[in-house]
Amino acid sequence: MALVTLRVIDGADRGRVFQDLQTPFTIGREEGNTVQLNDERISRFHVKIQEDQEKLVLTDLESTNGSKVNGEDIQLRILRYGDIIHVGRSLLLYGTREQIGERLARLRAMEGSDSKTFAAEQLANRLEAASLDFDLEWGDDLDIHSTMHTVDPPALPENLGPGQAAQLCEMLEYFHLRIRELLNTVETKGAKERITLDLGQWQNLVDVQSRLAEYMRSIAEPPSTDHGDLESDESAPDV
Repeated sequence: MALVTLRVIDGADRGRVFQDLQTPFTIGREEGNTVQLNDERISRFHVKIQEDQEKLVLTDLESTNGSKVNGEDIQLRILRYGDIIHVGRSLLLYGTREQIGERLARLRAMEGSDSKTFAAEQLANRLEAASLDFDLEWGDDLDIHSTMHTVDPPALPENLGPGQAAQLCEMLEYFHLRIRELLNTVETKGAKERITLDLGQWQNLVDVQSRLAEYMRSIAEPPSTDHGDLESDESAPDV
């Protein structure tokens, strides 16, 4: 079972640290939440964090004002050390300084390196000083925030049944073909030329993004959403 550390870095509860939280747990403004925050823009039960296949998953519980991770609106998201969760007016940082420092060290070590020739001892040396490096440079390094919030290439889901795997392949192939069609229409006249799309191809690109957004929402919010024993916010609208 994962033990989670959340630190409130902005909002009415700024400075509070929630350590060794056992999953699953919820964040909200009412009693009954493991993490109760004094924020009127947070729903009674706002988000749930649970462990699934050794990954930490955050789910928005149909909150009135929504949830963000690293500035992006989300319904469902895998959390990584250093992620910033935005609920209401509150910002919560996920991970201890040591955990975030280790992840940062890995990202920095891999940047610009050939993964085939990257030396294990080089990474080990960076990890040894990860916590100190994080403590010293969190406020000074101008590119640290963009480094931490770079979206890691997602891993494919594991243990899919044959039908699920076929559906996933079909979905990915659909978008692959759509994007390939767009790329084949691009023309350039030089390395420094700006690439432009005609209106029809621009609408094609927007449609691809729209379909992706719809798929993401339908996965995060299936028709028969069940929050267990948690009450729906519909019975008590938020401010």
